[in-house]
Amino acid sequence: MGKGFFISKAAGVAAIIMGAGAVATIIALSVVYSQEKAKNNDNQVSPTDGGTTSTSKPPVTTPAPSNEVWDKYRLPTNLVPDHYNVTLWPRLTPNENTELYIFTGDTSVEFECVEQTDLILIHSNKLEYNKLDNNHWAKLVAVDSGVSAPAIQSTWLQNVTQYLVIQLEGKLMEGHRYRLYMTFTGELADDLGGFYRSEYMENGVKKVVATTQMQPTDARKAFPCFDEPAMKAIFHITLIHPRGTLALSNAEVEESTVDGNLQKTVFKPTLKMSTYLLAFIVSDFDFVNNTIGDVLIRIFARKPAIAAGQGGYALNKTGPILKFFEEYYNSSYPLPKSDQIALPDFNAGAMENWGLITYRETALLYDAEYSSNSNKQRIATIIAHELAHMWFGNLVTLKWWNDLWLNEGFASYVEYLGADYAEPGWNLKDLMVLNDVHRVFAVDALASSHPLSSKEEDIQTPAQISELFDAISYSKGASVLRMLSNFLTEEIFTMGLRTYLSQFAFGNAGYIDLWRHLQMAVDATGTKLPNTVNDIMNTWVLQMGFPVVTIQTDSGHVSQKHFLLDPDSQVTVPSPYDYEWIVPMTWMKNGGIQESKWLTSKTATFEDMKVTGTDWVLVNHNVVGYYRVNYDQGNWDRLLNILSTKHEDIPVINRAQLVDDAFNLARAKIVSTSLALDTTKYLIKETAYMPWQTAIDNLDFFYLMFDRSEVYGPMQNYLRKQVTPLFNYFKNITDNWSKVPDGHMEQYNQVNAISLACRTGIEECQNLTKTWFKQWMDTGVNKIHPNIRSTVYCNAIAQGGAEEWDFAWSKFRSATIAIEADKLRYALSCTKQPWLLNRSAHTQPY
Repeated sequence: MGKGFFISKAAGVAAIIMGAGAVATIIALSVVYSQEKAKNNDNQVSPTDGGTTSTSKPPVTTPAPSNEVWDKYRLPTNLVPDHYNVTLWPRLTPNENTELYIFTGDTSVEFECVEQTDLILIHSNKLEYNKLDNNHWAKLVAVDSGVSAPAIQSTWLQNVTQYLVIQLEGKLMEGHRYRLYMTFTGELADDLGGFYRSEYMENGVKKVVATTQMQPTDARKAFPCFDEPAMKAIFHITLIHPRGTLALSNAEVEESTVDGNLQKTVFKPTLKMSTYLLAFIVSDFDFVNNTIGDVLIRIFARKPAIAAGQGGYALNKTGPILKFFEEYYNSSYPLPKSDQIALPDFNAGAMENWGLITYRETALLYDAEYSSNSNKQRIATIIAHELAHMWFGNLVTLKWWNDLWLNEGFASYVEYLGADYAEPGWNLKDLMVLNDVHRVFAVDALASSHPLSSKEEDIQTPAQISELFDAISYSKGASVLRMLSNFLTEEIFTMGLRTYLSQFAFGNAGYIDLWRHLQMAVDATGTKLPNTVNDIMNTWVLQMGFPVVTIQTDSGHVSQKHFLLDPDSQVTVPSPYDYEWIVPMTWMKNGGIQESKWLTSKTATFEDMKVTGTDWVLVNHNVVGYYRVNYDQGNWDRLLNILSTKHEDIPVINRAQLVDDAFNLARAKIVSTSLALDTTKYLIKETAYMPWQTAIDNLDFFYLMFDRSEVYGPMQNYLRKQVTPLFNYFKNITDNWSKVPDGHMEQYNQVNAISLACRTGIEECQNLTKTWFKQWMDTGVNKIHPNIRSTVYCNAIAQGGAEEWDFAWSKFRSATIAIEADKLRYALSCTKQPWLLNRSAHTQPY
């Protein structure tokens, strides 16, 4: 295999200057790339996407501070909660003395003692307790007749492990039930966790929302509770709130009464559920609603947003997506309502609270005047992600956070299925390759990655739990489950999934339980696999990274090796499988789909992968497998020839794959940089979105490498030549930019065409964006289509000066639509004037 070209930099640049064209450009780029990389051998390898996604090192077991049970981060299993009664009163105005926003509350939890103990541990964080008539912070009574509760000896807070500790004078009796009562005060802070406040301006008036975010370990900030996912219980929630405000929780309202300026809303009991899925909200919001079957669907948001119709798209898509998942899971939606609410201040994209899903405004609200097709897609996929959790995650919940990947990975996979059902013309399932597979490849190819599933004892503290919410859990989890569904077939995958959900409904399970039910489906259908589901999938779940599979088409020899972006990095994490995987191989020969194969060892020989003449082989058809692919130089040459002559003989997803694999193999010093750049030569004839987006993502790395070298100009010239036909293509199909392309993917690629054309200096493009932006400045009417606003704003500001920047800044400061504010914020960073960037960094937006 080639290791690159070794000529001098001067010779390479001279070749370009002499006008040798694309080949010379590629040679010179590969030379300078090698030299620049050599300069940075000691630097950490960054992901191809520029480092926007990160992963942490494997968690390390945290020793408990002592052997005392209250110094351990996990609850003992001797007490099992049954139900809670929780009353909360958030103050939506600050205290006159302290100027703090607070909430007060009381709670009682009924639990069963399953093993004798004289100690009660219940999670509590940042709550202050009131002494009760027994001179302690809690009161304990027996529920069962004929049994008395032991007296409380002492109570104290163990802040490090976040417990309220209750030491008893006697023992709780096994098999009996008790009730624990507490009253408390907490701060309704603006820290986005637990019970917190969100603020926004409406008609010049500051409005306050009391809302929640419990996942993963912040229910204990709202009220004392057994705050672990396996400690499921039923919750009776009551909210006291200002008269005229709206109170929401997981369940529907049972009754609401008014007493002076206060309103008391009592909710029906929830289903049996985990604490992290609780939600309660007090706001001045409005809503739109409809009913699908027996399910009431409501979309809540700020009154102006609802009045502007921004909840309509979410309302129209929620019903069909719910119905899709009912059929997919073969299980009715278990609640009478599905409330979804858009919050001005929200840390996550969304949260799957059972019956009351919370969102960022940009993840739920759609305005045709301001929202692009990518904004609309994000709304559809996030709604599908959260609704998927109503069964997988909420009905059946992970036992402990070390299996978070199964919860989030599954929802990240089936979100594409649900959104595809709601928007069948978008081909959303294909986009998972760009958005998840390629995204997570960039971080899982680092020596600092970690396995999907961790040992339970390694995930103990809240900080360790929070670290798991990363690209590995979400995108790698989704990618390997997609691979699993593909090699099993969707019919067998859903068969096992349905029995899994049925067995563990309202309970907890782990990934091994899912493997067992999928194996039952495999056995029931007589499906042939080289190993059990457990044995196959554990190679993907219990070791980090993924393989590069190399095919030698002259001999049919196939091998696998742990793929690392930096081949000189040291892998210090041991693997139970010695970094070998059981690899499902889908493949094509000369454009025809072949029978799938399995690579079950480090090497194997497949005679039918041996080809001669002009025949070619392509492995990982439609990128359903979680691995990269390399070939002998002869097969690479034949694939490049097909790209140049009949590129549509290769499926569009695989055209993107060839580009992405080649660039990343080059970064790993497995193939030459010139080979990677060769995969971009055919783009002069390509109009499809996925290959172009993949090429742009990878070439961004080259921009970073070359922006101050003498090769930057020739690279610009090369890319300008490649993108000009694409720019003209969209000019033609949009009737000189007067209409929007029909297809969802074409709308995406129109953005790429304008962005790269302007970036590489196509004068027509630059004049176009400047003209559109100037018309907005002159008339005050923004006729730029939402799909292309980000790139038009950015390029106009990059080419302009203070006048353009000041105009965008004023529009950003006055923006009332979060999606438009996001576009303007990004565009402001595109200026080439450092003093303008410096000014924005020291100016408050509001």
